[in-house]
Amino acid sequence: MTISVNQPDWDFIATSPALVLSSLTHMGLIEITGEQGRSFIHGQVTTDISSLTADQWKWGAHCDPKGKMLASFRTFAIGDSLFMLLPKSTLSLDLPQLQKYAVFSKAELADVSNDYQIIGIAGTAAQAFVTEHFGDVSQALNLVDQGVIIRDDERFIAIIHNAAAETIISQSEQTLFDASTWQALEIKAGYPNIDAAHSGQYVPQMCNLQAINGISFTKGCYMGQETIARMKYRGGNKRALYILSGTTSKTISTDTQLEIALEDGFRRGGNIIECVQYGDKVLLTAVLPNDTENGAQLRVAEDESSQLSIIELPYSLIDE
Repeated sequence: MTISVNQPDWDFIATSPALVLSSLTHMGLIEITGEQGRSFIHGQVTTDISSLTADQWKWGAHCDPKGKMLASFRTFAIGDSLFMLLPKSTLSLDLPQLQKYAVFSKAELADVSNDYQIIGIAGTAAQAFVTEHFGDVSQALNLVDQGVIIRDDERFIAIIHNAAAETIISQSEQTLFDASTWQALEIKAGYPNIDAAHSGQYVPQMCNLQAINGISFTKGCYMGQETIARMKYRGGNKRALYILSGTTSKTISTDTQLEIALEDGFRRGGNIIECVQYGDKVLLTAVLPNDTENGAQLRVAEDESSQLSIIELPYSLIDE
């Protein structure tokens, strides 16, 4: 049996049904095993892996020596294995970089994306659906017979072995939609899902990783730490991740440029990190100058009729 995936026929940017199941085929999974697996990753990424508990997941980033993010990810553990959940396009770039250094440790890293179905579950009925099919999911990370359930506030990510996922979808008689519906919710959450187009371009604070507990400033050395710490304690960061919505006649992607209105006309304003589109409506995250006002006038490059407005972030960027 092959799971059928559909495109939503409603305006998923503005609304959402009571229950939405999205096939997150754009996401991949790295598994880290071995006697020194966790300690190796701990020394590579911004996250404090050593404090990660069995019922917890965290955001994090893997950076180059200059502190630029090669990838952003969610990380969690199942038994002795550590996992990193991230866009497949960055996985294909980042995994070889991690493996290059792993040869000096007792750690093995593998792309296990094809072993699992990754399904995003959202909506007011999401809790009831997940409880019905998987049992108690009250923790941030919930181990189930078929895999693991990540709880992110009122949303869930089910990472389930293929056969079990097919059975659950078939028995529930729920329509499985493509990733766009889930991506719209990720964008509204202000999450930094870096794809290959922007790998190696931004220090984590430029994508708000510090605001979602994706950077530990007390864990000790890791790749790119000096730049990241300097940006926190000495300042100098001039960019941040923003949420934008609006309209355009163009089909946009993470390669599409944005423009911002200045006194002498429109000028290049920033880069799209993640985006979804429904007709002429668009929703996206973008890295812009961090002094960009909420009332700023923005548009899609090469589309003078397009209009983009800033949506307030659901978290604070003020350092405490």
